[in-house]
Amino acid sequence: MARGLELDLVEVADKANPPVCRIMDYGKYKYEAAQRAKESRRKSSNVVVKEMKYRPKIGTGDFDTKTKKVEHFLSEGHKVKVTIMFRGREMQHPELGRKILDHVAEAVADQGRVEVYPRLDGRNMTMVLGPDKKAQAAAEKRRQAEAAEAEGTEGQAADATHAPQSSEAPGSTPAPSSTEAGPGSADA
Repeated sequence: MARGLELDLVEVADKANPPVCRIMDYGKYKYEAAQRAKESRRKSSNVVVKEMKYRPKIGTGDFDTKTKKVEHFLSEGHKVKVTIMFRGREMQHPELGRKILDHVAEAVADQGRVEVYPRLDGRNMTMVLGPDKKAQAAAEKRRQAEAAEAEGTEGQAADATHAPQSSEAPGSTPAPSSTEAGPGSADA
């Protein structure tokens, strides 16, 4: 029957009783299976661990630059290993390194979360941050709401600038209307 249709008789489940066979084009089946495997490999993301090194006496400008880079790595979906390198007497004050790591974690809270909390390894203190999709989505939603709110306030400001101007000359004081009681009026 398979030869008549120019197909192959393929044993699907050899352990079953009786064994299960199927009539199919085996070459086409193998090709489609390879394509499915290739597609699944392409969709799976391999997580890369990036590393950013800080020092206990880092300046604010350097700190901001490195922290922005950490945020960028997290937004791309990478894990980030943050390392504080101690030298000499700096080892006597690991709390300074811990404070910097806490500050980094706080600064990137809308992009990622702490996966491995800070710990001292010899002369280095390390912490691992991982991307947090929920926090990223919440931050994006918050940014969009702020942008919409800013658009709304800009629209109101534009309306105020396009409001009709009074016919009085700039810098002159308006004369009191007849309904207003000003000083020296005879309404007593």
